[in-house]
Amino acid sequence: MSDTDSFIDEVTEEVRRDRLFGLMKRYGWVAVLLVLVLVGGAAWREYAASRDRAEAQELGDRILAALDAEAPEARAEALAEIDAPTPGTQALVAMLGAAEAKAAGNAEDAAARLEAVSTNGDVAEIYREMASFKALTSAASNYSLEDRRIGLEALAVPGKPLRLLAEEQLALLDVEAGNTDDAIARLQRIIEDSETTAGLRQRASQLIVALGGELDAG
Repeated sequence: MSDTDSFIDEVTEEVRRDRLFGLMKRYGWVAVLLVLVLVGGAAWREYAASRDRAEAQELGDRILAALDAEAPEARAEALAEIDAPTPGTQALVAMLGAAEAKAAGNAEDAAARLEAVSTNGDVAEIYREMASFKALTSAASNYSLEDRRIGLEALAVPGKPLRLLAEEQLALLDVEAGNTDDAIARLQRIIEDSETTAGLRQRASQLIVALGGELDAG
């Protein structure tokens, strides 16, 4: 390489350095800001995760403490005093409280807790439907047969997670109303459904036989 070429390379490199230093002086604050944002974001995520873990642990401890009470009345009362942080955890606590209230013989309190969950639009659909199903199928329910049928039919729509359980309860309502043939036909459809669990299929088969029906071959 000639001296001229070497000189040109040195000048070119010097120009590059000068340009880089100029850009750093002009826009260096942007790089600093990006670093601060990244570090701050990571710190906030860690803080939020730590806070959520602490809240979840505290809620779990309070639920366990409430369920540790000796009498169901005391357990129901302790659960009612828990202020859960999210609609989902509020629904779970309320359903636990409803079960304890029912065990204590307070059907009205249990029904009120379940109804509060089933009508709360902020709660996930699965929790609303679970609460509604429990309320509609409670032995101490104050719903009329027709009201129970309407509620269960809404849960028996294709695609609903509790569809087959709702169909089973509708078959029992058919029996209660004296519509044995309708009950047997509904139970037969449950047996033939590909999503039916082994336990539900067995219950449906036993009820068909108990009602004097015959199981379809297949």
